[in-house]
Amino acid sequence: MNKLSLKTFTLLQTVTSVGLSALAWVVTGVRPIWNGSLPSDRQRIYFANHTSHGDFILLSACLSEKERAITHAVAAGEYWGKSRLRRFIAEDMLSSVLINRQWTKPEENPIEIMLSVLDQGHSLILFPEGTRNMTEEPLLAFRSGLYNLSMARPEVELIPCWIENMSRVLPKGQFLPVPLLCRVVFGAPVAVGPGEERRAFLERAHATLLALNPRPERDD
Repeated sequence: MNKLSLKTFTLLQTVTSVGLSALAWVVTGVRPIWNGSLPSDRQRIYFANHTSHGDFILLSACLSEKERAITHAVAAGEYWGKSRLRRFIAEDMLSSVLINRQWTKPEENPIEIMLSVLDQGHSLILFPEGTRNMTEEPLLAFRSGLYNLSMARPEVELIPCWIENMSRVLPKGQFLPVPLLCRVVFGAPVAVGPGEERRAFLERAHATLLALNPRPERDD
């Protein structure tokens, strides 16, 4: 990519990021609630519940412009890599990191791909349920990626984030958002304790995220 093309590409990403953030604020009036953590330039992994394709846009809208520029959502390559258009939207427009859950080659290892992003000093938005939650349960069981990343890069903060109402703003199969008020609740950092086993940590992280739900009596 030549210098002019790179500048154009970077400008396109910036315009997309700012535009989607503004749209999220207009449609949802999103209200970030910092409950145990504060906005920071520190490298982080934000882990959140997942019910809509718009989840990471809403979460990103709560970050500063500087943070958004180096924070990437982890997305399923099986879905977003199905066509050139989807891949262009995910990788080029939205700066997402695509991973394949059914990987077969060493270079496709999701953990290694995510670690390579962290090693550039960037942050991640991770959905540890592994897929969109279309069940009646408020939160699915966590997969092991969050634990593996924390063990490999313990210096990176893990921040739980509960995203409220996005499944109603952008339901599955819909492309036009429905105006509804939303909140993103950012909790206190969590970390793997000394000698803590994978299952124990994932269950604790799951409970920590679930406890941030501002309306536990309702399904998100």
